[in-house]
Amino acid sequence: MGDILMVLLPAIILGAVIWALTTALRPRDSGTSDAEKYQQDLARRSAEHYAEQVRVATAARARLEAKTRPSQNEQQQLQQEGNARAAQRAQSGTAAGHHGQSVAHGGQLDPQLALQLQTLARNGHKIEAIKLLRQATQTDLATAKEYVDRL
Repeated sequence: MGDILMVLLPAIILGAVIWALTTALRPRDSGTSDAEKYQQDLARRSAEHYAEQVRVATAARARLEAKTRPSQNEQQQLQQEGNARAAQRAQSGTAAGHHGQSVAHGGQLDPQLALQLQTLARNGHKIEAIKLLRQATQTDLATAKEYVDRL
């Protein structure tokens, strides 16, 4: 029995040392409790929700701006249409001899008059521009004001 103990005792010690080493070197749990895991998950979901809300708000703002701010080409086209309408109204409401100087062929205003009106309007003299337009084209006040406002 002594020989068996002599063989078993070192084997038991060797087994205990190997077990202790594997236990010491085994990867351990990160130490994160269930409450901490829940808080981390909640923070992640909250950040994702916030990012989605920002994306939706940005898209809505872009749609709103696209509807409320026409492009520069559209603004120019609207201005040209307004100018043409004002010239047509002026042409239809004027005497033939008087408006021949201020309204060119095709219902457009004389370029010199248009430049003078634009200069007055941009320098803050809209009333003078309206008066000049009404005198030159015999147009009504509302049409003249609309035309000058578009300059």
